[in-house]
Amino acid sequence: MKSKWALLALGLSFTGACWAAPIDDLVLAAELDDGYNVSKLLQRGVDPNKPDARGRYALGVALREESDKALDSLLAHPQLDILAVNSNGETALMLAAIKGKLSWVQKIVKKGAPVNTAGWTPLHYACSGPDNGVAAWLLTQGADINARSPNGSTPLMMAARYGALDLPAQLLRAGADVNLRNEQGLSAADFADKAGRDELQAKLLKLMAKSGG
Repeated sequence: MKSKWALLALGLSFTGACWAAPIDDLVLAAELDDGYNVSKLLQRGVDPNKPDARGRYALGVALREESDKALDSLLAHPQLDILAVNSNGETALMLAAIKGKLSWVQKIVKKGAPVNTAGWTPLHYACSGPDNGVAAWLLTQGADINARSPNGSTPLMMAARYGALDLPAQLLRAGADVNLRNEQGLSAADFADKAGRDELQAKLLKLMAKSGG
């Protein structure tokens, strides 16, 4: 629950007491899911692509805090850089995907975020989280089902170790290649083994043997 003292501080800031750093007000409004004041600050010309005094960006904070109203206000701003990456090289689409937030993913793609990127992709991220239909939707938008991360890992590998238990089967039905290996020589079956998913590992090994992999 948002602190009433934080809300009070935000209100004071908006009256002018702390107007020297409007970007700080914007990031705080995003953190508190105050979509109304996010919109007001953007209308006043605050740049959503600049960091606050703590190095935080409004979009990243809204995604982290799951601030739906603030996110909608930010996405409505024409100057928002939807392709910006954080210190870990992650885009807004990746962060929405790993949280399994399908509605966010759809809005961010509509804003112009590409579903395919070099290296780690939004599909890799979707397959590493709760999913909630994100991976399937990304595939309908042309996501590369066998995309390779910098170390050669595929979305199927991520799903086998980190994703929802029913996701590997969905990916396989959609055409994921069970025989691919990453730079360490690991297959999706090996990823399942590392996660202690013995039943999944057995199924993947059986598919590999059947296909001659």
